[in-house]
Amino acid sequence: MTNTTLPAVPPAPLPLPPGRVEVNYFGRQAFRVTMRGHTLVTDQPLEAGGDDLGPTPVELFVVSLATCVAHYAARFLERHQLDAERLGVTAEFTMADDRPARVGSVRLHVTAPPELSEARREALRAVIDHCTVHNTLRHTPQVVVEFG
Repeated sequence: MTNTTLPAVPPAPLPLPPGRVEVNYFGRQAFRVTMRGHTLVTDQPLEAGGDDLGPTPVELFVVSLATCVAHYAARFLERHQLDAERLGVTAEFTMADDRPARVGSVRLHVTAPPELSEARREALRAVIDHCTVHNTLRHTPQVVVEFG
C-alpha cells in the first residue's frame, strides 16, 4: 500500500437538511459529496481514468448496505447487553454480466459475538432484515431526474 497525500477536501458549506445530498464536480472523475455538514469525495480507480481519491459510487452503494446492517446489528447487541465491539460486516459484491450496468449480487458476512445462542442469532437476523437500505432494495424507490 502506498502512502500518498490526498488533496484537501474543501469544507462543506452550511449543513444541508436531512434528506438532501449535494454532489459537485471535483476534477476528472472525482466528485465532492456534501450531506448534513459532512463531506466526502468519490472517484474512480486509476485504471478507470480516475485518481483514486475515494471510493467509487458503486462501492458506496455496497458500503451503505453493509453499514446499515452493522448499525441494526449493533443496536440489537447493545439492547441485549452483548458485546458489539467484536461485531463486523464484510460485504462482497459482483457486477451483473448483462445490461444495464448494475451490481448483480451482494453477499454480507456478519461477524457476531461467538457466545450468541442460535435463538439470538435468528433474532439478530430478523432485526437485520429491517435495515432501511436493504428494504429500499426490496421495494425500489421512485427516482426522478430533473434538469435545472
